[in-house]
Amino acid sequence: MLRKELTVTLELEAGGVLSPARVVYHTSQEAWDGKRPVIWVCHALTANSDPEDWWPEMVGPGKAIDTEKNFVACVNMLGSAYGSEGPARENPATGKPWLLDFPKVTVRDMVAATVAVRNSLGISRIDLLIGSSIGGFQAIEWAVTEPDVFKRCVFIATAPRVSPYLSATVEAQRMALEADPSFREAKDLSGGAAGLKCARAQALISYRCFDGYGLTQFEADPDTLFAGRAASYERYQGEKLVRRQFDAYSYYILCHALDSHNVGRGRGGVEQALSRIKARTTVVSIDTDALFPPQESSVWARWIPGADYIEISSRFGHDGFLLETARLTAIIMK
Repeated sequence: MLRKELTVTLELEAGGVLSPARVVYHTSQEAWDGKRPVIWVCHALTANSDPEDWWPEMVGPGKAIDTEKNFVACVNMLGSAYGSEGPARENPATGKPWLLDFPKVTVRDMVAATVAVRNSLGISRIDLLIGSSIGGFQAIEWAVTEPDVFKRCVFIATAPRVSPYLSATVEAQRMALEADPSFREAKDLSGGAAGLKCARAQALISYRCFDGYGLTQFEADPDTLFAGRAASYERYQGEKLVRRQFDAYSYYILCHALDSHNVGRGRGGVEQALSRIKARTTVVSIDTDALFPPQESSVWARWIPGADYIEISSRFGHDGFLLETARLTAIIMK
């Protein structure tokens, strides 16, 4: 997919203006011809705007999200470390990275940036909108904001409002960042690296489940004195995120953005807001997902007119949205 960039002015929901605000996005190689179906993907927390990179089994030529038969687009969310305006970008007032000076952004701000990209591409109708996790936050918010734009929506492992449980998990991750002295020093983008490793390790526990760890991190030696495989995996995942050049300041601002998610704010509540959605909608939950459990998803799915609700089984918890590709392919291509 092709990487592109748009510069816009954004009035932020929490106050203030970002100008210039750079928004990075990816599209199919060939420009939109006004005829090919448009598929829009909203990415999750630490992913980027190239879904072929982080969802390779689902996106690409001949895949469920075919980048040749369709015009596929994805916008890097505000606050991300991967190009769009955020703590890692240059603050025009100082000539240095924003770091802790970057203003708080909301999911609605992210959607406003995405709408600006849609308008710049001249796209008035989107055939399929897909979002998982915080990408689902954006997708639901967008479907409520512009209900006439979408023909079909698929919301996977997500919710229309942040839950107390999710909010608690991201606060624990912010605390890990704040406990790293170099984070508050904010000298450069390397600050908070140790805290980020810890935050990522904490997050992974909420992304997976008991069965998933038992399946992949089981101690093969029956005489092991101290279990270490799962611990090693946690450290590896923390180090891996830092090696991907995802900085602690971007992670921090995105954790705050998660807390902003509430499609019902100023719209008469969540149920009233979801009733605005006009697209043919499928809500997908994962039976082992602790962050977005089926008992929550099955309720709010009924508030979207005519929506289908599908529960899939996975041994990998929330991360099933990345791993259960065969089942998701069948749902998307339905």
